[in-house]
Amino acid sequence: MSAIKTVSKTFRFPDNFFFGTSSAATQIETASNHNWRGEIARDGEIFNRTCDHELRRAEDAQHIARFGTIYRCSIDWARIQTAPSSEFNAGVVKEYAAFFDDLQNRGMKLMLVLHHFTQPIWFENLGGWENKSNIAHFIDYTERIAHHFSKYVAYWNTFNEPNVYAMNGWILGTSPPHVKNYFKANKILRRFQTAHDIAFQVLRHHTPNIPIGISLNTALFEGKNFLGKFSAAFVDWWFNKRAMTHFKNVDFLGISYYAHILFDPFPISEIHAPGKLGALGIPHDGMWGYNPEGLSINMRKLYARYKKPLIITENGICTDDDNKRISAIKDYLSEVHAVMQSGIPVLGYIFWSTFDNFEWDLGKAYRFGLLRVDFETCERKNTAAAEFYQQVCETKSFEL
Repeated sequence: MSAIKTVSKTFRFPDNFFFGTSSAATQIETASNHNWRGEIARDGEIFNRTCDHELRRAEDAQHIARFGTIYRCSIDWARIQTAPSSEFNAGVVKEYAAFFDDLQNRGMKLMLVLHHFTQPIWFENLGGWENKSNIAHFIDYTERIAHHFSKYVAYWNTFNEPNVYAMNGWILGTSPPHVKNYFKANKILRRFQTAHDIAFQVLRHHTPNIPIGISLNTALFEGKNFLGKFSAAFVDWWFNKRAMTHFKNVDFLGISYYAHILFDPFPISEIHAPGKLGALGIPHDGMWGYNPEGLSINMRKLYARYKKPLIITENGICTDDDNKRISAIKDYLSEVHAVMQSGIPVLGYIFWSTFDNFEWDLGKAYRFGLLRVDFETCERKNTAAAEFYQQVCETKSFEL
């Protein structure tokens, strides 16, 4: 009796398709005087020391350069600009420039994110994003960033996930400033729209040939019962559609995707109800339901609506299991490949994240990194998932 042969399928991406990884300064650098410093996370960790990236930049550059040609990152606004519309701290500019020089010498370019959820305390003390006049300070920051760092940039990303920022900070209240006011959440989106549109013009003036976009979080929402269907429909409308209508002035649309979120009528997750998704027979990671098809569903919807080239700016899985992370990369890239085969322009794929980091209000227990971090020593450890993704980046292909 002959053995059954399994047939593998090879997925190949075009030569001009880019791969990379993503991080955020706040989540990997020791907290400066920004609005998340001192927050107590769900796992009991205090938002202060994260994973010592500012002390390990040379080491981290070696890892970052393993994964494609693009590194999506941000700069700690609070650390580099310590007063409203002031000159940048020369020492901090030099530190970031040396790091970016190192990456550039290793063949890496940046997708530089101007705002990734945090801002200086001085900005908060002036009223934060609820104060319209503070937009001028963000634009000043944008001008100075372009002046100092544009030579390293392949893509500008003005705001990271404004829909998440507004929802968590002003509807759910899980993030600073911990407000629960739907109308203020919509006001914050309008502030971001104004700031984005002005920043777009500033960046276009300084760097006319560098594409400018925004990244928007997407999710797959589903109701598990009658009331849950109403909850899912409303959140889907606000999160996946209404919030995005503010950001049409872009050269590309960045897409984040992680979650299949079910409602009964409240959201069901491993965070708040461990074991419930499993009991319902829903595949999941350490946080949410797992459904890779949601990525392609949202990609198709967004392209149909906006007709802009797409970039996957964040995508990953919360797990300690290397095999699950490798499987997830394959699953998600299969969906991206299928979307491209249908004729939709997708420029690249950026995995979240290079390293384990401080996962905002949840803490250090929720891991997304290709590189495992020992949070006691902050030592980095290579993983099988890192090896696999490196091979994908080098060959622009994988087998399923």
